[in-house]
Amino acid sequence: MEEAKLLPKDTEAPASVAREQNVTPWSVKGEVGEDGEVKAINYNKLVEQFGTKIIDDALLARFERVTGHQLHRFLRRRIVFSHRDLELILDKHEKKEPFFIYTGRGPSSDIMHIGHMVPFQLAKWLSDVFEVPLIVMLTDDEKYLMGKMDRTVEEYEHYARENAKDIIAVGFDPDRTFIFSDYEFMGGDFYKNISRIAKRINRGTADSCFGFNSSTSIGKVHFAAVQAASSFATSFPFLFGANRLQAAKIPCLIPCAVDQDPYFRLTRDVASQLGYTKPSLIHAKFLDALQGPGSKMSASVEASSILLRDSPKQILKKITKYAFSGGQETLEDHRAKGGDPEVDVSYQYLRFFLEDDEELEHIRHEYQSGSMTTGEIKKKCADELAKFCVSFQQRRSQVTDEMLDYFMTSRQLLYRGVKFDTVLPMLDDESAKSRDQENGKGSESKNQAKKNEKIRLAEEKKRQKTRERSSANTRISSNS
Repeated sequence: MEEAKLLPKDTEAPASVAREQNVTPWSVKGEVGEDGEVKAINYNKLVEQFGTKIIDDALLARFERVTGHQLHRFLRRRIVFSHRDLELILDKHEKKEPFFIYTGRGPSSDIMHIGHMVPFQLAKWLSDVFEVPLIVMLTDDEKYLMGKMDRTVEEYEHYARENAKDIIAVGFDPDRTFIFSDYEFMGGDFYKNISRIAKRINRGTADSCFGFNSSTSIGKVHFAAVQAASSFATSFPFLFGANRLQAAKIPCLIPCAVDQDPYFRLTRDVASQLGYTKPSLIHAKFLDALQGPGSKMSASVEASSILLRDSPKQILKKITKYAFSGGQETLEDHRAKGGDPEVDVSYQYLRFFLEDDEELEHIRHEYQSGSMTTGEIKKKCADELAKFCVSFQQRRSQVTDEMLDYFMTSRQLLYRGVKFDTVLPMLDDESAKSRDQENGKGSESKNQAKKNEKIRLAEEKKRQKTRERSSANTRISSNS
């Protein structure tokens, strides 16, 4: 198993007692000091604990060079800070070899907050930049298994569809995006992979990775295999072909919050045993709850979060009343000493949602110097979040049941502007060329091969334009 320290067990110390930070797929809690103060999440410690790698300047520079696009603000500002094998995905893109993107959402309610948008904004940008298929998994089964006993399966199925409409409103391209819920999609090759994965994870490994104990339900233990299955192209033969040996070569890139990494650490171990390509990951930091560092937004606690459905008036009220401030106790002290943007919730939200780097730096300088007051930075934050939410609400109002059904229909998706099934023969061709070159039988120069491939793709694009498009293929514009 990939080297990583064990997660703490699923136990909590009393709030008044000092404790280490605890980050699992189900709980995020910052360290509590001897003075009872909750500290910010130590992401360097998570990198060491999980055994991931920091995304450094060299990797960011290569990302920008390979894609030809300015980095997303999450990458520029190190909000996306850690990875597993991102360089291998960049290798694939440079060689024009296929891969896909996979992310997900656990539909615990029909309400989503702005923190939930972070991986989806990033996934949309990645899909647009790389021009590759995106798969979105809605884990309605997980949320039922881990919810209260009086909740029903049907509730979570409803939440999944409502959350899917929110996700579509981010602005995903319907020609490149497939969304599914576990309850609706489970079966066939997807379930076969779940079985293969589950057979290779023993209870001791699961306990060590997730901190399970004797009270953990078998559903929670087994779900690791379900979450892992979407990492493999072999789970989706309608998209990646029925040839398992061929599909097993296609990797995926998973943008997710760092608390989800333990799932995919296990997944990567199992991939080696199954002969599948290991998934690559990039990890995002958490958007703090309104109460400040060391916490995570929760849609079930409205005082902790900005909901996507909130009005500008509600947003301003929440930010004004609840947002933790890095300012001083009095205006006089604030003018003299300035505020601390590193712990100020309003500034941190602006880091996530304000696109302009120069404006963000100006705000940081003004607040840190004391020129900008706590009230002023809260007002600026509320205005930016109101713009984001109002724009989202307008797009969300355009999402119909017919559009949702289209996104959730198993179908071919586009890769670099052509249907994925036209790319699959290239995998066999590349393997054959490699064998021929090793045997001294290469009959075609590299330049001629590139020329022929360029012609083939151009012809396929022409054919693609003549095909009838579904009415659901109308894109929803997005500023993500």
